[in-house]
Amino acid sequence: MFGKKQSEKPYDSTQDTLAHIRTVQAKIGIVIDQLYRRAVEHDKTKLEAPEKATFDEMTPKLKGSTYGSDEYKAFLAEMQTALRHHYANNRHHPEYFDHHMETGFTGIAAITHMNLIDLVEMFCDWAAAVERHEDGDLKKSIAINAERFHLDPQLVYILENTVGLLS
Repeated sequence: MFGKKQSEKPYDSTQDTLAHIRTVQAKIGIVIDQLYRRAVEHDKTKLEAPEKATFDEMTPKLKGSTYGSDEYKAFLAEMQTALRHHYANNRHHPEYFDHHMETGFTGIAAITHMNLIDLVEMFCDWAAAVERHEDGDLKKSIAINAERFHLDPQLVYILENTVGLLS
């Protein structure tokens, strides 16, 4: 007779599964740690020169504008010095990669250089930013940014599917 001997115990996957679960938990812990660090450090550059004075002046104006409107874009144009500094020092903005890669990446090319932690922080930033506008709407913001950054439709769907988690 071929195959297993009568004295051999059948394979029990419990220990392998428990080891796998512990490994996944450890990796999720790394992600949580990275997200926590991002939460603690998020946008601190806005509290120092050259950004603070600009944001002191422009935040009330931005609040009354509609995200993506011509008025909003004009306000951003006035903020270019502060925004260049902000983007260069905060990797949750696709523009960070334009600055650091020095290859003229924009849109999808810049997004492509982000990691998952960058994307989560970016999305949370978008979700918080819409709350600062009187007529803010996260789904509209995703649509505007999808065009602005040439986002892949699959990523857009993932972002849209996540909106409810932050409401």
